[in-house]
Amino acid sequence: MTRSPLLPPTGRPSVVLEHPDFYVVHKPALWLTHPVRARVDVPDVLSFMQRETGEQDLAPPHRLDRETSGAQLLTRDADAARTFFTLFKTHLVGKTYLAVVHGQPDWERRTLDAPLGDLGLGGANQVVIRQAVVPNGRPAVTDFRVVARRAGHALIEAYPRSGRLHQIRAHLSHLGLPMVGDKIYGRDPQAFLEFMESGQTPELTQRLGLPRQALHATRIAFPWHGAQVQVEVPLAADLQAYWNALSAANT
Repeated sequence: MTRSPLLPPTGRPSVVLEHPDFYVVHKPALWLTHPVRARVDVPDVLSFMQRETGEQDLAPPHRLDRETSGAQLLTRDADAARTFFTLFKTHLVGKTYLAVVHGQPDWERRTLDAPLGDLGLGGANQVVIRQAVVPNGRPAVTDFRVVARRAGHALIEAYPRSGRLHQIRAHLSHLGLPMVGDKIYGRDPQAFLEFMESGQTPELTQRLGLPRQALHATRIAFPWHGAQVQVEVPLAADLQAYWNALSAANT
């Protein structure tokens, strides 16, 4: 079967903060952070911003997944890139995310300290990159806070203290709170295999609730030349619309 193309993004990157040394950009969902070789063309924030600004030295000191929206940094020169490399290496950059999940936890705040590693193929898992809480995994700590509850869902703020692959998604799945739209860690273990075979079909989107995982990088904070920088990016419009529709369903 020929794989269908990926859904086109519905928005364009926008500058949230312009600083002489860096930009903070709102990366829409379904955009890559930087160009990669793939079977299909997918727009990326770095190339877009280089064209828009004429600044070819722009570089991303971190990366958001294609399906994740929110705050994305781009450095404007080599000095800034080196500084951010050190800030990330010394864990001085704080990133806060919002996630819409299925289920409602019986706690308001929770810190999950649980090692993550490859789940491994076999049994119910047929996805090579799926991560899970495993005894020999790498240390992973995430702080969670419930922002709101609605119609069998919760809006959860997540602050990862470590930077493991798929950390927030895997930790939420471990807590029994699968993310809406998540094809790997959601409620349907076959969703990712179906996506790889047939693309993002309308039927798959209907089952998952969204065409992408409901994860948004809402805040980024770091020290810069003696000052503390904090930038907030409001919840992406598609996630806000999903959440609002839950409220309407309750009335």
